[in-house]
Amino acid sequence: MSTSCEKAAEQVTKALGFDCHDVSPVVSFHNPFDLANGTMPVLELVIIGGAVFALVHALRRLRAGDPINIAIWCASLIYLFVTEPPLYFPEWFGLDKQYGFIFAHNIFTVQFMWDRLPLYIIAIYPALSQLVYEVVRVMGVFRDRGALVGSILVAFVCQVFYEIFDQLGPQLKWWGWNDANIDVNHPTLASVPMTSMLLFASVSFGVMTFLAIKLVGSRAPDGGPRRGWSLGWRIAVAGVLTPPSMALFGIPSGVFGGETPNITAQAWVLGIELALVWAAGAWILVDHVRRRGSATPEPMTAFARIYPVVYLAGMAALWLTALPAFFDADGGITSDGTPIGSGLYTIACFLGAAAVLGALHGVRRRTSTPRTVEVG
Repeated sequence: MSTSCEKAAEQVTKALGFDCHDVSPVVSFHNPFDLANGTMPVLELVIIGGAVFALVHALRRLRAGDPINIAIWCASLIYLFVTEPPLYFPEWFGLDKQYGFIFAHNIFTVQFMWDRLPLYIIAIYPALSQLVYEVVRVMGVFRDRGALVGSILVAFVCQVFYEIFDQLGPQLKWWGWNDANIDVNHPTLASVPMTSMLLFASVSFGVMTFLAIKLVGSRAPDGGPRRGWSLGWRIAVAGVLTPPSMALFGIPSGVFGGETPNITAQAWVLGIELALVWAAGAWILVDHVRRRGSATPEPMTAFARIYPVVYLAGMAALWLTALPAFFDADGGITSDGTPIGSGLYTIACFLGAAAVLGALHGVRRRTSTPRTVEVG
């Protein structure tokens, strides 16, 4: 196999500031203080640090007898390696006519696969999957409402946390979309393809969580948690089956595709589906808080308490650096020639993420046992 740097890839990578012909086929290392801009090493620190923290947490849960956290951590990497190569090199898999060139990542500190795959992108899969699962688990939703309802809430939580990042990336040159690819990258919300917003940022992580719980959460024949080969093949199945689920949920908007896609109709369908994610997630969240008035919450973990806040704080800081250029943008394009995301949707996602964390911590305060003082 050889790398492809077709005209579309050449144009996107040139806009990002590098030449896709001058790349390393295996791995390359770059000075973190000499990247395209100063936000990139900060992003790497937040995401890669989160993935390591998530692994430590998942191993602790495994030692305590719960293999689901480590299953989700590992399944997310399998999902990554099933999904990402066809996106970077569709011609390798006979998908170039179906998908074409979709996007390219910029050059970060550590790059793999002809400089198409940054290390932080590998890390974001386990970091994000663990964040959204652990928040919902500690709330007690999986315990009280089951795998399906919990996984729907995971899809909503993933939407609000991920889209804060997703709406910012193109402006700061973290990656570039091929805007000429009508079949895959349109319709868009500002600079972000709506199919990515729905299928990647919600459907995939919700389905993967559901599969992991159903496959790994059952007890082994000896009555204990899954271990060894029994655990391993179930993790692999959960990761491999996640991408086909995205295709299934993409069918409604795909009906209006074809040689001359109806972009307006697709936008309406995807918009309705995203609205359903928000409505279902908000309803489950509010209903769970209402039901939990007197119940005992799941024990809080260090990961659930610390990393979601660190992630949001890091993204807020990165957004603050982007606001001057965001507000000065003309026609959705900054003075640097980069497209901006949707400010209103980002605000909605920040508010949604704050509501999730408010529910996570607020329910615990409400259900804590009050201190009593004996008199006499």
